[in-house]
Amino acid sequence: MARGWESKSVEEQQAEAALRKQPAGKKLSPPEAVRIRQVEGLRLSRQRILQQLQNANDPRLRQMLEQALAELDHQIATAQSK
Repeated sequence: MARGWESKSVEEQQAEAALRKQPAGKKLSPPEAVRIRQVEGLRLSRQRILQQLQNANDPRLRQMLEQALAELDHQIATAQSK
């Protein structure tokens, strides 16, 4: 079963909701568009890491994936606060 809203943090849910509330006709500035693409790319990477973590059995691999996940979470939080 795919993980949905349960696996996302409240902060991520609020950020996604805010992005969806923007009027469809509103043009984003180039820096805003770059930031949104960057955050979406980071979220996709985070999702991939989570999937790999679920299947990882080796403790060293799990540790590496957990560190990567923490770094991605930090990058997402930094990008969203700009």
